[in-house]
Amino acid sequence: MTRPPLNRRLAEFGTTIFAEMSALAARTGAINLGQGFPDTDGPEEIREAAVRALRDGRGNQYPPGPGVPELRSAIADHQRDRYGLGYDPDTEVLVTAGATEAIAASLLALVEPGDEVVALEPYYDSYAACIAMAGGTRVPVTLRPHEGAYVLDLDELRAAVTDRTRLVLLNTPHNPTGTVLTRAELTAVAELAVERDLLVVTDEVYEHLVFDDAEHVPIASLPGMRERTVTIGSAGKTFSFTGWKVGWITASAELTSAVRSSKQFLTYVSSGPFQYAIAEALRLPASYFDTLRAELSAKRDLLGEGLAQAGFAVYKPAGTYFVTTDIRPLGAEDGFAFCRSLPERAGVVAIPNAVFYDHREAGAPFVRFAFCKRTEVLEEAVSRLKRLG
Repeated sequence: MTRPPLNRRLAEFGTTIFAEMSALAARTGAINLGQGFPDTDGPEEIREAAVRALRDGRGNQYPPGPGVPELRSAIADHQRDRYGLGYDPDTEVLVTAGATEAIAASLLALVEPGDEVVALEPYYDSYAACIAMAGGTRVPVTLRPHEGAYVLDLDELRAAVTDRTRLVLLNTPHNPTGTVLTRAELTAVAELAVERDLLVVTDEVYEHLVFDDAEHVPIASLPGMRERTVTIGSAGKTFSFTGWKVGWITASAELTSAVRSSKQFLTYVSSGPFQYAIAEALRLPASYFDTLRAELSAKRDLLGEGLAQAGFAVYKPAGTYFVTTDIRPLGAEDGFAFCRSLPERAGVVAIPNAVFYDHREAGAPFVRFAFCKRTEVLEEAVSRLKRLG
């Protein structure tokens, strides 16, 4: 062959770190706190709703391209009731194969070769690959640790925007740092987007996983932003059915039509019966969401305190179900080497944050753990991690 099989846009992306570390967990019998999936299923009534849909023949054949009407209506009602955002379920809601497809479809639709995409670093690894597939140029703006949390430098964000910038790719609550951007920060981003006529694609899959006094503010709800924002949501994180791969976007009719144009050539449709179940899940009472937050908050504290006792410096997350740690107090600086040795040393798997950075050196000493596991699993992991002390 005169040229490598993989196209040059994807040449820098090999097997994901999640596959590598999950395989390491399986090989060593370590507790997998790397990949962010729960180890228990979500509400039984929602699982039964999927079974009912299967038995009733709803969704067993191709569902409508934009998603089943029941789910699109439930998504629109959710955005209106929680955030005061009105969307037409027929023209402004699009169901996708999880949030990952929503990200891909949005970037493939909205970015042309040569466009710059500003993304908050560290970022979920699919962001970089999707920008590359669209032919765009990613411009990272780094969230930096400060006084126990990660913060956005608004001056750095403004300086990153050029005449070639097409859109800003946001993620709040933020994976992997657990930061929840404040209303003031998002207002500054919104003002910049309006001033420079930018689109915003915002990944809000952890919208219901916010703790303490943190508030999730959809940037689409801020002045001037509804018509220039694509908001991405997902059922997997909120309802603990990550394998169902039900995600969605809400946006103006014009932006939704653009994203649908690319999405139809990706999966076309997916998750037929599960769409009916998630329509019911989105209508669960407020007590479900309150209980979910309370349980995850307790697990966050359990793991965070255990990591601190084991010698890590811990950044307490305001959202998501991940906690970032600094390994330097343990005498280590290379997160990759640390995570690859951790299963043998302590029987636990984590993820090196450097994989989420363009500036690898900025993320080198940081390691991410997931706490969306059963309490007894977290307790055992904490016990094992104390071997490091």
